[in-house]
Amino acid sequence: MSENAKLRIAFIHPDLGIGGAERLVVDAAVGIQSKGHNVVMYTSHHDRNHCFEEARDGTLEVRVHGDSLPRDFFGRFYIVFAIVRQLVLVLWILRNEKETYDIIFVDQLSACVPILKWFCPAQVLFYCHFPDKLLTRRDSKLKELYRVPIDKLEELSTGMADSITVNSQFTAGMFQRSFPSILKKPRVLYPPINFNAYDKKVDLSDPSVQLVESHKKTIVSINRFEKKKNVELALRAFALLVKNDMIPKETFEQYRLVLAGGYDKRVAENVVYLKELDTLATETFGLETYTIFPHTTEKPPSTAQVIFVCSFNDAQRTYLLDQSMLLLYTPSNEHFGITPVEGMYASLPVIAANSGGPLETVKDKETGLILAPEPELWAQGICDFISLKYDGKVMGKVGREHVKSKFSLEAFADEFEDILEELASGGRPQRKYDNVEFIMRVIMAIVISIVWYKYC
Repeated sequence: MSENAKLRIAFIHPDLGIGGAERLVVDAAVGIQSKGHNVVMYTSHHDRNHCFEEARDGTLEVRVHGDSLPRDFFGRFYIVFAIVRQLVLVLWILRNEKETYDIIFVDQLSACVPILKWFCPAQVLFYCHFPDKLLTRRDSKLKELYRVPIDKLEELSTGMADSITVNSQFTAGMFQRSFPSILKKPRVLYPPINFNAYDKKVDLSDPSVQLVESHKKTIVSINRFEKKKNVELALRAFALLVKNDMIPKETFEQYRLVLAGGYDKRVAENVVYLKELDTLATETFGLETYTIFPHTTEKPPSTAQVIFVCSFNDAQRTYLLDQSMLLLYTPSNEHFGITPVEGMYASLPVIAANSGGPLETVKDKETGLILAPEPELWAQGICDFISLKYDGKVMGKVGREHVKSKFSLEAFADEFEDILEELASGGRPQRKYDNVEFIMRVIMAIVISIVWYKYC
């Protein structure tokens, strides 16, 4: 693309917090911005104390609209309110910056895609991290009925995007099975990591780093505090090391388990799950725990065996990846999972579940271990690294080279730019609208009118 043909790109993301999806969209924006394109990020929520550095330090321009709206109704209807918040955000764009962008990158939530297609000249790219219909729990008949129109809206709106990308071959397969009416074949665009962000030196003068500093050997797990992340697998495996006499008690006392990840006190599941994990550690296994929140100033006692780090910052992440001896990645059927890639780049061997994205990122017995998600097997895997059956340092070196060759931000930006160029030059395909889409247009027009009248 010539210097005079740089693209104007808007990124629309629900909440620029801390998580794999947020890491991807931030890296995508940074990567394509490094190519000289103009980038603006739009979101319904942006807490500068709970986001990645690039979304805070001015690297990316971030604009927030719709945050005054509620996120839920007494802990329910999260998806409905997420859609309404997104609609308010998109309507602001249409009213104020309709002609500004060549391409609009939408991820996670596709509800706004039809509106953008109907009322905005920009091409629309949708990045599917994983079909939302597969992520929700349907634990009652009422929930099943409630999800029927939501699921249909997801399929119809996703299919209306000009181009669709996914984060792994695993997700591509699940996408095609979940949305049989969408004939477009999604293109795989593996999430990258920004090596520069991970090459920073450990800053032991940083008070937040001093909180996680320890002379104990560290085994780390990095995931949001959510049930589906199965963080208790790491906790149970760690506890079994001493409970099942797999290693001597004196050896066990030389190690600690750090469970770090995204935590939002506004999200009930985060609060409840952290409490459950702490109870499991203390009451079931008799382990001493300590929790570090962003506002914590007191260092954990040296006797603490399990440390919870809620919403770690970049400096703490740098320390944990640099000083740990092993990374545990616990989710099953994870659509991609950027954490194993981060760990391997930091020269850490990784133990990951034998399903989903890690099957495409972690090389079994070369850069780590791929194991069934059973505590006994994971405990044995950890024991094998402690006993030096597996050489963690050698695996770490192989893992780092593997990531450098396949998951660099530069390689991602090149491929992403190719997709955007193709999208920008190809023109929007014309097609006839069926009866379902006509009805959808009418419903959306009514919703837009109500939201516009009330909030815009």
